[in-house]
Amino acid sequence: MNLVRDKNQLYEEIVIVTSRYLGPAADRFVSRQCQNHLNKRPEQLRPKDLKSLISWFSLAMGLLSEDPELVMQFESELQELAGRSR
Repeated sequence: MNLVRDKNQLYEEIVIVTSRYLGPAADRFVSRQCQNHLNKRPEQLRPKDLKSLISWFSLAMGLLSEDPELVMQFESELQELAGRSR
C-alpha cells in the first residue's frame, strides 16, 4: 500500500536514499517524518525543509540502529542530496 499518491521529486530522492537503510519501510518512514515533524504532506516538501528533516532522520536512525557509522553514512548521503537540491 502506498501512503502518498502525489509525491514530488525531492521526496522520491529521499525515499531512494532511505530505502538503502530501511528497505520497503522507507516510504512510510519518510512520509511520517514529514508529517509529524514538519507538519507537511510529502508532496509539499521543499529543499529548504531538508536541514530540519535530516536532523529528525538522524535522531530516528540513531534510535533504530546501534551502528553510529551507519547513521553517519545515512546523514552524509542526505546532506549530499540537500546540496544538489538547492
